[in-house]
Amino acid sequence: MVAVLAFVSLGGAVAAGAADSPSGPKTLTGTFADGADWRIEVPAHWNGTVALYQHGLVPPGEPNPATDSSDPLSADHLLGHGVAIAGSSFATTGWAVEDGLRDQLHVLDVFEQRVGHPARTVTWGDSMGGLMAVTLAERHPDRIDGALSMCGLDAGGVALWNSYLDVLFTLRTLVAPDAHVELVDLHDPFGSLDRLQHAMDAAQKTPKGRARLALAAAVGDIPGWVDADAPEPAAEDVATQQRNQFRTMHDTTAVLGLLERAEFEARAGGNPGFNTGVDYADLLHRSTDRHEVERLYAQAGGHLGADLQALADAPRIPADPGAVHYLERFASFTGDLRRPVLTLHDEADPLAPVENDQAYLATARAAGRGALLRRTFVHRAGHCTFTPAEKVTALQTLLRRIDRGRWDDSTDAAVLEARARALGPDLNVALGDGGQVFPVDPAFSAFTPGPYLRPHDLAGAR
Repeated sequence: MVAVLAFVSLGGAVAAGAADSPSGPKTLTGTFADGADWRIEVPAHWNGTVALYQHGLVPPGEPNPATDSSDPLSADHLLGHGVAIAGSSFATTGWAVEDGLRDQLHVLDVFEQRVGHPARTVTWGDSMGGLMAVTLAERHPDRIDGALSMCGLDAGGVALWNSYLDVLFTLRTLVAPDAHVELVDLHDPFGSLDRLQHAMDAAQKTPKGRARLALAAAVGDIPGWVDADAPEPAAEDVATQQRNQFRTMHDTTAVLGLLERAEFEARAGGNPGFNTGVDYADLLHRSTDRHEVERLYAQAGGHLGADLQALADAPRIPADPGAVHYLERFASFTGDLRRPVLTLHDEADPLAPVENDQAYLATARAAGRGALLRRTFVHRAGHCTFTPAEKVTALQTLLRRIDRGRWDDSTDAAVLEARARALGPDLNVALGDGGQVFPVDPAFSAFTPGPYLRPHDLAGAR
């Protein structure tokens, strides 16, 4: 199964257009002065609710159209039930959180000017867009009535980049010590990526190398189940778990952790990641992958203690304070909620591990706002591999909370599953890259993540 993934003043809006149909939605489009395209769709019988959608990270050079929903089937359902949808492209690609937050608020300005003042405004997003949804809820409760973060980076930007750094630091120290891999202040990101991947390929061929690769995955809580269309490996099947983690680190973690870091460092004016004072033995002890690592080291006859000591002795990487401050300004959380937030996460997410949701729960509780947050999970692997039925059910749950002023049994996994199933076979599907549709049962689960290993929030609670 392949999931659909979502990797200026109002006066600056230009090139606005509209397409009207007597029976279908009215579509408004345009471009802001900063270059961001925007799109608004309003159903013929609008019920007063608008859902503002934030897309995920778009790699530099990739197409970046205005996007107003997570997938076309969810969009059709929302419009068919009276909900208007809206969103923008963001002015830039890459880690465009700053641009995206600005542009999304301007979309709401356009909506009020061109359509009217909504009775309810909810914001929702995938991945980086999930982080942005929470940011909008925290910082703009006067404009946002509730937020749905799907597969979101809800530990915040500093925590995200530190977790990627921990994985790559472990790989460089134990697998590629002589490969001249730059981890921060990158001048040759493509060369560093190539050298690191070659070292990882060599390590994967030996038992000791595989154990060390598993240790690197563990300090970032990269799960051992990564494909939604593959069965979950048995707890004792550490070989399959490690093979899946290797593929994630080789093809995704290293790519984002080096190439996207280079893009972000240019944006932030320096390196935002640091591991000063980090005890990697402690990270392993608290990791959900600890027992896998211990078993692989035992099978390989390796010395886990010696490798942990090598990590302890390795020179640490300090951050550029200005770059950290940049992430704190645009992508970090206080937990001081005034509006309800609902999260939806795959249990085995290799890009944004499910422990992100545990980090935000701790942040909200530390701020005394934990009652406004509820978390939901699906028993599935992959990044943002939700069916349209699961996404619509989550949005309905958020709207019910806004209307009733309280969470009820609507966040119970069995209730969510029944409501998703009741949406019918047209929404209980996965969408393939070529437009294929595959039937998929809803998979809401009662699940509690482990701790986020390297949290960082604005409340200073940790």
